Amino acid sequence: MSEGTATTTDLDVRLERHRVELTGYCYRMLGSSFEAEDAVQDTMVRAWRSYDKFEGRSSMRSWLYRIATNVCLDMLNAGNRRARPMDLTAPSPLAQAALTPRPDSTWLEPVPDARVLPSTGDPAEAAVAKESVRLAFMAALQQLPPKQRAVLILREVLAWRASEVAELLGTTVASVNSALQRARATLAEKAEAGADAAVSDPLDEEQQKLLERYVAAFEGYDMTALTALLHEDAAMTMPPFDLWLRGPQDITGFMTTLGAACAGSRLVPVEVNGLPGFAQYKPDEDGRGHTAWAVQALEISKGRLTGFHFFLDTARWFPLFGLPLRLDGSEEAGTPGDRAAGGSGAVAGLEAEADEVE
Repeated sequence: MSEGTATTTDLDVRLERHRVELTGYCYRMLGSSFEAEDAVQDTMVRAWRSYDKFEGRSSMRSWLYRIATNVCLDMLNAGNRRARPMDLTAPSPLAQAALTPRPDSTWLEPVPDARVLPSTGDPAEAAVAKESVRLAFMAALQQLPPKQRAVLILREVLAWRASEVAELLGTTVASVNSALQRARATLAEKAEAGADAAVSDPLDEEQQKLLERYVAAFEGYDMTALTALLHEDAAMTMPPFDLWLRGPQDITGFMTTLGAACAGSRLVPVEVNGLPGFAQYKPDEDGRGHTAWAVQALEISKGRLTGFHFFLDTARWFPLFGLPLRLDGSEEAGTPGDRAAGGSGAVAGLEAEADEVE
C-alpha cells in the first residue's frame, strides 16, 4: 500500500510507531514531560488532518519531525526556559535554608525512560539517547535559542545530516553548520565538572554496589553511611522549591532537620532521565504504610553520588511513572540489593496498584 492510499487504521498505526521518538525529541526541545506529550499529540493531529497533502517527497519520519519542530518552536515563542534550582540561585547554607516554591513552569521536569527512549539493538545509539535526556545535558539545552536547540538535537543526538536539517528548517547547510557551532560552544561553556556522564549503561558492578549502599543508607536514615557515598561537591535539589544544597554536611544536616520526616522511607527503583532513580515513599503518620513523596534521580561519577534530585509533585509524577500513591506493606519486601537492582521484592504488586490509581 502506498503512502498516498493508506487507510485510516493503517495511518494511525504508522503514526503511533513514531510516538516514543517524537516524545523524546519534543521533551529535549521543551524540557517538560507534559508539554512534550501535548506537542506530540498536536503533531499527530496535524499529520492526520493534512495527510492527503503529504506527497511522499520525504519519509513519513522526516515529515513528522518537521511538524513536531514547528509545534515546539511555536510553544517556545513564549520565551520560557525551564531550569534546575542551581541554574537560578546560589546554594543555600543550611542555616538559611527556606522552602520557597516557584511555579511548575519554572522547572525542568523528569521523564520516565520508556516514554522518550525508543528500543534499539545498537548499544552505542542507546547510550547516546540516554545521555541526551540526562538532567545536566537537558539543563544545558534549555540555554540555547530554540532553533539552535533543534539543530543540535537533530545533528548530534539523532545523527541527521546537515542537508536534512536544512531542508527541515527551510534554511541552508551553511546556516545549520553555523548554528551547530554556536550551540556546541554554548554547551561547552555550560559543561559541569563531575557531571553525570560517568553513568554506564547498563550500570557496572561498582555503580550497582553504590546504589545498594545508597538504598541501605537512605532507608536506614544512616547519615554517616550516606556521607561516605557523597562527593564533596554533591548537590541536592527539591523542585518545586528553589532551595538547593551543596556538600555532604549541609545535605545530611537538612535531612536530619527540615527533612527528618523522611526517616523510615522506602525506595522503589525507577528509570528516569537515563539515570538510576527511585520512587520514595514516606511513612504514613498513622504508621500503617507509606505514601508517595518524591521521584529521585541520582547522578554518579567516580564511585560517588554527585547529585540527587527530589521531584516532589507526587500527584503529577507518580501516575506518569505508573506508580501507586501508597504502599500498604506487601510491596516493601526485599533487600536493599533487590530494590537497587529493581528486583521483584521491591516491585511486587505495584502494577496492580498503579492500575487502580488510573
